[in-house]
Amino acid sequence: MRLLQRLLNGYIALTRNFHDVATPQYAILSHTWGNEEEEVTFDDMSCGRGRDKAGFDKIKFCAEQAAKDGLEYFWVDSCCIDKSNKAELREAISSMFRWYQRSAKCYVYLSDVSDRKTHLIWEQAFRKSRWFTRGWTLQELLAPVSVEFFSKEAHRLGDNLSLEQQIHEITGIPRKALRGEPLPQFSVNERMSWIGDRKTTLEEDLAYSLLGIFGVDIPPRYGEGSKEAFERLEKEIGRLEECLRDLRLTDPRHHKRHIEHIKGGLLEASYRWILDNDDYQTWRNDEQSRLLWIRGDPGKGKTMLLCGIISELNKSMAKTALLSYFFCEATNSRINNATAVLRGLIYMLVCQQPSLISHIRKEFDHAGKALFEGSDAWFALSEVFADMLQDHTLNSTYLIIDALDECVEVDMPKLLKFIAEKSSLSSRVKWLVSSRNWPPIEEQLKKAGSKVTLCLELSAESVSTAVSIYIQHKVHQLVQDRNYDDRTLNSILDYMFLNADSTFLWVALVCQNLENTHTPQGLIRARLNSFPPGLDSLYRRMIAQIYESKDSELCKRILALIATAYEPVNLTELASLVEMLEESFDDVKSLREIVGLCGSFLVVRDRSIYFVHQSAKDYLLAEASIKIFPSGMEKIHYEIFSRSLNVLSRKLRRNIYNLDSLSYPIERVQPPHPDPLAALRYPCLYWVDHLYESEPHNHADMKVSLQDRGPVYVFVKEKYLYWLEAVSMCKGMPKGVLAIAKLEKLIQGEEAATLAKLVYDARRFIMYHKHAIEISPLQAYASALLFSPSSSLIRHHFNKEEPDWITIKRQIGAQWSTCLQTLEGHSGAVNSAVFSHDLRRLASASNDDTVKIWDAASGACVQTLRDHSSCVSSVAFSHDSTRLASASHDRTIKIWDTKSGMCLQTLRGHEGLINSVTFSHNSTRLASASFDETVRIWNASNGMCLRILTDHSSEVSSVAFSHDSTRLASASHDRTIKIWDTKSGMCLQTLRGHEGLIISVTFSHDSTRLASASFDSTVRVWDAGSGVCLQRINAHGKGIVNSVAFSNNSTRLVSASDRILTIWDAGSGAYLQAFRGHSGRINSVAFSRDSTQLISASYDCTIRIWDASDGEYPQTLDDSHSELISAVAFSRDSTRFASASYDRTVKIWDTSNGVCLQTLNIPNREVTYRLAFSDRSRELILPSGNGRVETWDQQADSTGSGNWELISRYRGRGRFVYINQRSSYEATNQPLHCDDSDNDIDDATYIALSTSNKPQFGGVALSSSGEWITYNSKNLLWLPPEYRPSRSAVSGGMIGIGVGSGEVWLFNVEANAIE
Repeated sequence: MRLLQRLLNGYIALTRNFHDVATPQYAILSHTWGNEEEEVTFDDMSCGRGRDKAGFDKIKFCAEQAAKDGLEYFWVDSCCIDKSNKAELREAISSMFRWYQRSAKCYVYLSDVSDRKTHLIWEQAFRKSRWFTRGWTLQELLAPVSVEFFSKEAHRLGDNLSLEQQIHEITGIPRKALRGEPLPQFSVNERMSWIGDRKTTLEEDLAYSLLGIFGVDIPPRYGEGSKEAFERLEKEIGRLEECLRDLRLTDPRHHKRHIEHIKGGLLEASYRWILDNDDYQTWRNDEQSRLLWIRGDPGKGKTMLLCGIISELNKSMAKTALLSYFFCEATNSRINNATAVLRGLIYMLVCQQPSLISHIRKEFDHAGKALFEGSDAWFALSEVFADMLQDHTLNSTYLIIDALDECVEVDMPKLLKFIAEKSSLSSRVKWLVSSRNWPPIEEQLKKAGSKVTLCLELSAESVSTAVSIYIQHKVHQLVQDRNYDDRTLNSILDYMFLNADSTFLWVALVCQNLENTHTPQGLIRARLNSFPPGLDSLYRRMIAQIYESKDSELCKRILALIATAYEPVNLTELASLVEMLEESFDDVKSLREIVGLCGSFLVVRDRSIYFVHQSAKDYLLAEASIKIFPSGMEKIHYEIFSRSLNVLSRKLRRNIYNLDSLSYPIERVQPPHPDPLAALRYPCLYWVDHLYESEPHNHADMKVSLQDRGPVYVFVKEKYLYWLEAVSMCKGMPKGVLAIAKLEKLIQGEEAATLAKLVYDARRFIMYHKHAIEISPLQAYASALLFSPSSSLIRHHFNKEEPDWITIKRQIGAQWSTCLQTLEGHSGAVNSAVFSHDLRRLASASNDDTVKIWDAASGACVQTLRDHSSCVSSVAFSHDSTRLASASHDRTIKIWDTKSGMCLQTLRGHEGLINSVTFSHNSTRLASASFDETVRIWNASNGMCLRILTDHSSEVSSVAFSHDSTRLASASHDRTIKIWDTKSGMCLQTLRGHEGLIISVTFSHDSTRLASASFDSTVRVWDAGSGVCLQRINAHGKGIVNSVAFSNNSTRLVSASDRILTIWDAGSGAYLQAFRGHSGRINSVAFSRDSTQLISASYDCTIRIWDASDGEYPQTLDDSHSELISAVAFSRDSTRFASASYDRTVKIWDTSNGVCLQTLNIPNREVTYRLAFSDRSRELILPSGNGRVETWDQQADSTGSGNWELISRYRGRGRFVYINQRSSYEATNQPLHCDDSDNDIDDATYIALSTSNKPQFGGVALSSSGEWITYNSKNLLWLPPEYRPSRSAVSGGMIGIGVGSGEVWLFNVEANAIE
């Protein structure tokens, strides 16, 4: 921003450009332009000209008025912007609103209003002033804090406050907007209406003048016209509104009002003491004091104290300042986590300063709503928030967070660390937080610089006074409502003053109890004596009262349920889970009253039930458990399970929301009214958890649930698919996966073989189809059924639900495949994937520059780590699974905390790309291998480089520690493996023998052997002591072996090459088993610690988990290709389908049954990339890249069919040969010659070749992503990753797909059945 400066000699000069932070206080002029030649321009001011122009009078007026107001600097649009500089002009247009907003004074110079006559006359001229008709002056009216109006004689007429009524009548703009209320509080339509009949000289400027009003930015395109400019503006506003809607989890302003309401209102006298407190004053007024921590025991009124501070800040802070706050609540899962805190704070900041949304839009425009949800939302939003806090346009800001101790345990450390680090980030931002007196919170906040602590226990006198004021307020309210006399009033006051012990919560609970029981005036004294001092004593008395009531049993059941529940239940869920309330299922009023019987322990908010305070729940679980759970908590868990299963069995059904298509996406699902899942959500998500916690195997009466043909068996057999649909509708698929795994674990050891088989099948079903059902719930009845094996029990029990409009012409297979899960989420090739040693987590590294941490049981992505600036090549867990190391092509290694996802260290030193990283087995060392031909050993605790190993002569690709951590092996592109002493750094041995680059090396678990993988297509097993090669396994023909790993017991070896995993006997080198399914090259493979599972990472952007336990494995279909499909085509009559593969074969398939009729072996030939049948469907042409063309003919037999034989081979000059010149396809126009004759091909014989996989949009087709079979461009059937095409063809209602693994699939879709 460039300003004008009034110098001491009265001369006016342009300043340098100021950045927002360094901009001095300034005044700003608002005016209407005269003739352009009369206005003083930037060039005029730069050259010292323009003083003789009429427009200079306005500049002189602004300078003089600013001087009167003590301002040296001022800004005038006509001469402070270099309009010849397009970048500067664009910046000015997008910043104009902010410049006016930040001005100390805004002077409106009205050249058509004179005040020489009476007030009435100048007011008439004021109302008709041209200034109110111009487009740009709208933001000049609304943005500044102070707007002063001057006549053409430079006399002050008034300001935006004194003239508010007149301005409101002239413009129609609401008074609240004129007083400075944040503009986003007004609807888009209302703000758009303010432009009215205003005009601008350039028609596009009318749209551009509204940018600040809506908080958006679009680049100016002069010449585009008003219509196009407004279309772009409206599109940008729509995107902004969408972003705000998706960001808004809760509006903290509404939450604050709600808290104040349920606590009886904000009592000013009870919090005003804080405003004069020395610690608070230091934080408020000292620029160096950035963080205030208010701490105190439960019930001391911290939340209401913060409500009061917020209200006072709203009154006293500068109008341009921002105030953002958030209230954590442990009992509300929506607002008890770190991500929710950030969403609330960011939402409030953006509502007040819309320009800040640009930081969110950078990510939101790519990720959409997913930015704010899921496991990696914290990391994305913490980066966004940090950027906001450093934005040079950020106004002075106050950030307030209440009840840090009520943030869930797993999130609290990262939230505290974030606050401690970011509280010193900007001098314009002050933080205020509150919590209980918890040492872990104190430990973290100690790390914050410039922190002030206010301990309520050390301010006992002030708190006691505040509680006394609160007592008087609550008791007077009670006495007035009950019409008690003064004597009773004094009795209550005396008792409260004596026993409150400076605890607001105690006062609130006693008053609530007196209100609820309608105690007669004569019995008040006796009633008061029943309330002992202290929270615990009061809770004890409340429990006793419940026991004495006629509704004792019902209240105990409700309290037991709410105390045991994994998250708050709503009123309708309560009715479904407590048998005694079943008749009150849809009577919300009665249910509220029933909850009210529970002795003030519970409160209902938005139909959900919470404990009145976290201390109330703590007391019930610690001190009153025998009374609430007389038969033990296991019995309560079992009752909840039993009721859950009962209500789910009765009410679940197919398509419970009556969606109109099987592919209806979950993000578009809106619950109907009434919502049939309102009472079922909690039972859906937690029935297994409650069964598990009931420990049924220890209780004979509960054990019946897990018997064959028992209630669990019946539910899974009859309702499983409907349950999966409901779980997806509740957005709980990861919980569903964990639930079924937990159920399977629970059944182990029980004598229920039939149930065990059913639950095993149910687990395989949900693991395999989780993603399909998660994105489209009704795919449970389509994709999930169709792509399950024929022996699947779930498929068998629900075969009536299978769609009848599609058939798969090749049998899927009888058994579940060895692939347990496919994890999708990376947008680039996955280079590395490993299990944690405790088997709870997986980690993956990708070319998309991220590391992902996954839950091993559910397959849910729990963290996305984004600090690397280039592709991540390798990941490794520490042996205790608490840390994760990642190596990247950005030449750094990062060490992460696996629980919080925070980056603990960044190790630098390598001069080239880093290919591999690994922890030693004692977790004290790290080793890394680099393109710079070195291996480095690092201290894993402090990040210091301990050794640089330099004996390799080429890129080092892989490193591995021995299990005793004394030796390190490294593999290199110099075709050697070196074994090093980790303590001295000496090279102990160099192993030679591979004929190609070595890609991977690993030690056996007993450290006696090494295995290596190479470009030479072999795996070698070495004696780690002598260096002798023990085995040479020709692993994969001519394929490169990318990765190798030993099982934990050292008896098996797995290698990865191209798209195949192969398991070998580590002793003999004998082949044991192959795994296929990836459609891209496999980059890494590893065993789980218990050797029962494999994990593979692939170029196809997926991670796969495989069953590697010993036993019989389902085999690949015998008639499949052995390598990637390179070309496919249907015959003209659609009776035949041809597929070509990198295995140099072509297969002919019968489309009626999916049977492979013949395999054409084509030795010594390039890969076939194009196929075509003749018009008669009896000849097949196979062109290759070198111009050779082969023709195969079907030799007829008595049945009208027969084998295909090679009848001719030709060589042409064109790379791609199109034969049928009568078609609309391009022809080569070149003669084709036989290798041993001059015969030309008949150009009328063949149809044109299929040359692409472009999707079609009418009829049956594939989506552009290859993930869906579609009909008329609408999704029908989701394809699992291993069924997605590398090549595909469509003929009528038939789709032929060739996949990366070599499989061919034929689908027949009956369009009539769909319609």
